[in-house]
Amino acid sequence: MAKYTLKVNGRNRTVDAEPDTPLLYVLRENLALKGPRFGCGLGQCGACTVHLDGQAVRSCLLPVGDLKGAITTLEGLGTSAKPSKLQRAFIDEQAAQCGYCVNGMIMSAAALLANNKSPSETEIREALAGNLCRCGTHQRIIAAIKRAAVA
Repeated sequence: MAKYTLKVNGRNRTVDAEPDTPLLYVLRENLALKGPRFGCGLGQCGACTVHLDGQAVRSCLLPVGDLKGAITTLEGLGTSAKPSKLQRAFIDEQAAQCGYCVNGMIMSAAALLANNKSPSETEIREALAGNLCRCGTHQRIIAAIKRAAVA
């Protein structure tokens, strides 16, 4: 075990972990952040998406021992009392059905909107291409991202 100090959601957090422990496990188990979810463990479904220095990345693939940079999770975007405009748009559009993919969808969309304030539908679809949703709420997810872009 080693000690790591991670900047998570604007705060320095110290954790004990093996260097090859995936960031996802550290976030969920050590820091009790439940936004990022375990989906496939292979970086293919997007449920574990977080931001590393503003870029959407798959936390299941990132060993904690290799991390450099600031991490933002879904919890860092807003709170239930004060959701971000993107989170609010997902609520307003009722974009979640089972909710399992929502973390990845919101985190991927937030990274897109940080770099492109007015994305086209094609750009939104490209940004979400690595995020899987089995419930079929894609149209509402796209509508939520469009709503957040104009808000």
